[in-house]
Amino acid sequence: TEQGRVREGSPTVKDIERLAGMKSDLIVTVSYAMRDELISLGYPERKIRVVYNGVDTEKYDPEKFRNDEVEAFRNEIGIADDPMILFIGRLTWVKGADTLVRAMPEILKNHPDAKLVLLGMGEEEHLIRHLIKSLGVEKNVILHPKYVSEEERILYYAACDVAVFPSKYEPFGIVCTEAMSMGKPVVVGARGTSGMREQVIPAGSNICGFHINPYDPSDIAIYVSRVLEDDGLRKGMGKNARIRVIENFTWRKIAEDTLDVYAEVVDGGV
Repeated sequence: TEQGRVREGSPTVKDIERLAGMKSDLIVTVSYAMRDELISLGYPERKIRVVYNGVDTEKYDPEKFRNDEVEAFRNEIGIADDPMILFIGRLTWVKGADTLVRAMPEILKNHPDAKLVLLGMGEEEHLIRHLIKSLGVEKNVILHPKYVSEEERILYYAACDVAVFPSKYEPFGIVCTEAMSMGKPVVVGARGTSGMREQVIPAGSNICGFHINPYDPSDIAIYVSRVLEDDGLRKGMGKNARIRVIENFTWRKIAEDTLDVYAEVVDGGV
């Protein structure tokens, strides 16, 4: 929503959203977290249905990439054999890239060779550059402020050891699903409206990542370090992550769930 996405936001957009919600027969949203936000804003609970987003698990498939291809790409972007932490997203306050950079000095205490790759553009680019310099992590943070093709973006996922998305507001978080489909463990913001909290199982036999406080660099550092220091845990998380996507977040399943909502409206069962 405009109200959740932007601190102040446009009154006009808020009015349009509310009007659409009033006129619609049903409202489809992408997570239970988003459903709860809509209810808190006064949207009628009886009209809201949750249908998650999805990914193409055949395209986002780690088996499609040869080891030598991934190694060549890691060399190309300056990683080589070092542990690679990946962030993909807009460089804005809400996505938390700045907090992730602030976590790097603590991560480097335990993993001095770790490299953080930030792929994205946004209004915080100058702030991010300032943080990198002021924290003295120029050798360990690689900023790629550019747009890339989907094929190249998938290569970034294939190359990383852990993907970190410390978003402060994220109704779903498709980058999390993409990374999981590529068999990668994920560390995600799980405060407030967070669809990623619903994607990521943080404990038990099906663990595929960790939930963190996106406002706390130390919390980010603790859980990123935990992933990097345990090869068995990291590989197990990655395997579980892909299984979870295949079972819950394929486009076929999302299409079927959406059709069920349409049928409910057509059949008059609202």
